[in-house]
Amino acid sequence: MTYAERSVRFEADALAVATALSAHTTQPYFLYENRGVVSWAEGEISVVEVYADRAVLLTENRRREHPVTAHPLAAAGAALADVVSSRDRTYGWITFELAGHADWTGTVPLARFVLPRKEIRFTDGVALLRAETPNEVDKLEAALAEAITSPHHLPENDRYTLDMVEHDAERYKAAVASAVRDIRDGKLDKVILSRSVPVPGDVDLPATYLAGRRGNDPARSFLVKSGDWEVAGFSPEIVTRVDTDGVVVTQPLAGTRALDGDLVMNIARREELYRDAKEVFEHAISVRLAAAELAQVCTPGTVRVEDFMSIKERGSVQHLASELAGELRAGASCWDALAALFPAVTASGIPKTQACELIRAVEPDRGLYSGAVLTVDADGTLDAALVLRSIYRQGTRTWLRAGAGIVAQSAPERELEETREKLNSVARFVVPALSPATM
Repeated sequence: MTYAERSVRFEADALAVATALSAHTTQPYFLYENRGVVSWAEGEISVVEVYADRAVLLTENRRREHPVTAHPLAAAGAALADVVSSRDRTYGWITFELAGHADWTGTVPLARFVLPRKEIRFTDGVALLRAETPNEVDKLEAALAEAITSPHHLPENDRYTLDMVEHDAERYKAAVASAVRDIRDGKLDKVILSRSVPVPGDVDLPATYLAGRRGNDPARSFLVKSGDWEVAGFSPEIVTRVDTDGVVVTQPLAGTRALDGDLVMNIARREELYRDAKEVFEHAISVRLAAAELAQVCTPGTVRVEDFMSIKERGSVQHLASELAGELRAGASCWDALAALFPAVTASGIPKTQACELIRAVEPDRGLYSGAVLTVDADGTLDAALVLRSIYRQGTRTWLRAGAGIVAQSAPERELEETREKLNSVARFVVPALSPATM
């Protein structure tokens, strides 16, 4: 696709403006933030929908199927290559169920990638506007000006109260206890099990995103309306990043304690994390698997641990965190790197095959939870955020979801408490939608 482009001076709050653009459009959209660098995309010129056996390219005048011969993500990359030009950026989402694609019998897409009709990239005091024609760029510039002067409504104190404490608690503790027995029987080493909490009414997702982003310090954040999914999230880690030099990075977080306004207690919890054998073991085996997965797609001898077991503060929790990197081997693509690392070890388990089988048995409908939202550029760079600390909407149903890593030393009550700590990163920012009478 060849876009008309225009750079305009921009000195406003990019997150607030992109949120307003999302709230004001009736079209599908992606808002993606990478540590302050914001991209916003609207509409769909081309779409690639990924199924277990094929990737389907959909444009206004054609449909083309690419069969899966190696991995569904490789087929997605081949399909996108038919429509992407040198400066294009694709936006997309991947559901957790892609992990079990070989056994998938559903009829809904496992992943969806979009080449947008319009796009704004906010960087260093400049907004780069891209659209199909100069006239559409004019309209986009007008929409940008309106979003700057008319920010989306964000009430100060109007928030939903959610039942994070008891909803689904007994089932979850029973599932954890069963998983611990399987682990002690030698069936697997670790599995991440989760529980969902419903939101009782209609939600203003853009306002929730902006409130939540201001109250969190995520590795990535996103606000998405695409296909039948809507999601706003504050991701604590990436699944993978591939840069222009072919360096592949992954950032496993495993090991969690609460984080609140009590500085003394936060420091005590941090020290407790480092002393807790269960948390340290859970983190170490996650790093080991991430290194092995990187080795599948990287030049031998290049995989390294850049940072080991530091602390990352993410909203209402703090984590043990590591960063690993390697150099993509000749002939491999960013899609190969993503396929090797997806699903994230910190949202699935070890070994992954056995962990995913157990997850599918007790959580057959994870959807976007523990999947990915991502951007892919035509130069081969890729940035994939792990979908955690998020709020989800499909049709009239809206919910939150959080999990915990289960190992042999896990106690069901503590793992339940960890889900509460994580849910709080999002739950305290859920904004009710305005009724028609108050709009």
